[in-house]
Amino acid sequence: MPKAPDQTTKDLWHVVAATDELAIGLVETTLLLDRRIALTRGLDGEPVVWLATDEENGDEIDAETVFDRLPVRTAYGYTWTCLGTPSAELFPIPEYAEPDRTNMSCGSIGIHVSAPRAVENFLDMGHFPYVHTDILGSEPHTEVKEYDVEVSEERDEVLATKCKFIQPMAAKSATGAMEVEYVYRVPHPFCSVLYKSCPEDENRRDVIGIFLQPMTEETCRAHLLQSMIDSYSTVTDLRRFQQTIFGQDKPILENQYPKKLPLDPRSETPIRADKSAIAYRRWLSQKGDYLRCDPAGLLVFHGVIPAKAGTSVTKQGSPLSRGWHRDKPTRPVRQGGL
Repeated sequence: MPKAPDQTTKDLWHVVAATDELAIGLVETTLLLDRRIALTRGLDGEPVVWLATDEENGDEIDAETVFDRLPVRTAYGYTWTCLGTPSAELFPIPEYAEPDRTNMSCGSIGIHVSAPRAVENFLDMGHFPYVHTDILGSEPHTEVKEYDVEVSEERDEVLATKCKFIQPMAAKSATGAMEVEYVYRVPHPFCSVLYKSCPEDENRRDVIGIFLQPMTEETCRAHLLQSMIDSYSTVTDLRRFQQTIFGQDKPILENQYPKKLPLDPRSETPIRADKSAIAYRRWLSQKGDYLRCDPAGLLVFHGVIPAKAGTSVTKQGSPLSRGWHRDKPTRPVRQGGL
């Protein structure tokens, strides 16, 4: 029997579907925090979400007959809902509203790890030359250069800046290798937004988002967003580029163990390149629910392993999951941002 989610997690807005992919008058079911929910769109095109009972995928339904609804909002091409009492607003991505951008959803892909584990891995740059060879990285350019990280109490987010990496093909519109500058934001426990140098306009940045839907404590669904400055590529080409990168990441990520994210700072050995992941874990550890803390007084949060005195969790798995760097033999490769 799955345990009930903590109140902090219940009160978050959670992504559940690409809005345009929800059919009008047909039911779609999915899992959110171990609860089965149902979705559809009404004749007005607006999404409706409710706790599922006996509905099945593909059932016909009149949205007007659904009275006991969950809160809903649409943002960035996706439908979001909440099992508790949500905040009024969702984190901003102002670039999404710029009229010359190509905005698109790039798929909703199931992953057999927790949502926090997937977010933490999105922040990793060290795997680029080894997992995305000749696209996002290549030897001998394997060094993750020094970068800055801050945890903003005012904005309640993690921000990593001045992240630079030489990439053979930074985007679909790239015509050659370039040094790419990244900015990573984590404005939500289960979401991250990446801003990277735009090959078409050096004064602007392409925007890539990963929004994780926590299905269970060890499974999630990644909803992918692109907001690009690209006047040459088709939407199909842009989606294919993103999905190729994610397809390379997915088996690496799914071979990690444990599936939940350990918050104990001693559980996995970090190096300098992991500063953003360390900051994310520290930020997340402050968001647990004191009302449901265990006898040791530890915070409880969905999809993580709380820090406990005297315990240590090691990252295990197949040789593929460990993927040791040739120039950093003590560091495991992890899936990361694009």
